[in-house]
Amino acid sequence: MNKIEIIELFNKNNIDTVGIAPIGPYEELKKVLEDKVNKNLITGMEEPDIEKRINPKLIMEDASSIIVCAIPYYVGEKYESNISMYCHGLDYHLVIKEKLNKICEEIKSKDEKFEYKIFADNGPLVDRYLAYLAGLGYYGINNNLITDKYGSYVFIGYIVNNYNLEPDEKLNKNCMKCNKCVKYCPGNALEGNYQMDPKKCVSYITQKKEELTDEEKEKMRKNKSVFGCDVCQNVCPHNQDVAISNIEEFTTNLITNLSEEEINSISNKEFKRRYNDRAFSWRGRNIIKRNMDIIKEKSMK
Repeated sequence: MNKIEIIELFNKNNIDTVGIAPIGPYEELKKVLEDKVNKNLITGMEEPDIEKRINPKLIMEDASSIIVCAIPYYVGEKYESNISMYCHGLDYHLVIKEKLNKICEEIKSKDEKFEYKIFADNGPLVDRYLAYLAGLGYYGINNNLITDKYGSYVFIGYIVNNYNLEPDEKLNKNCMKCNKCVKYCPGNALEGNYQMDPKKCVSYITQKKEELTDEEKEKMRKNKSVFGCDVCQNVCPHNQDVAISNIEEFTTNLITNLSEEEINSISNKEFKRRYNDRAFSWRGRNIIKRNMDIIKEKSMK
């Protein structure tokens, strides 16, 4: 199948934001990643080997292109919620892998020589950078990828494959740099120059396993979220009047709040059983309960 046919196949499967990234290696990205390591601007959740983050051929030796797609999750309203919006629907890791695997198997049914590896926020490559290279969007000051149609309310999936598909052009667009994300960030993680300290990000703090400092606890109380943070996205002008998600798994059967009473009354095992198809479940009940207890401390004073 050629590039046009492949993109049409994605469109037929309800994925309308798709492009092709070159195969690298991405030497310009290497300098950025090395600079972050030198400045200790890493969380430990990243792939530690920088070469694996910039060279797709370390994933697949005969890789020739990367198909990248942005899949939206905005449902048209912002709920009063104590968990991040990206967690309201089904776990995006599972949903995206299933959708991309279906498409890839359809390609393979027409060409048995097609080889691929699918990733959805679980691979070594920098998915936002791939999406940027594929022309799907541009970086915001808050480090999110901003798409024209869906703003930054998107998940990114990518397919490393052995098809030599022509890469798309990067978008000639920029964030408007209003700095609202910098002003309102509850963790003061954003520096206003496309730089950020991810360890100050409240979303990271809510998922951190290690004991939290008093400063980190206070940031969490200020935000009142027990998992994740949406502030920098919700105040972003690029996210006003964006299109609603066309993906049923992200728009129905939503969980917008976790109940303190429920979390306190169930076991870790029961938590996993109830929520194993949700993105907030990966850290387990104990972290959620810890965060609830921290947020509650302020209201008790």
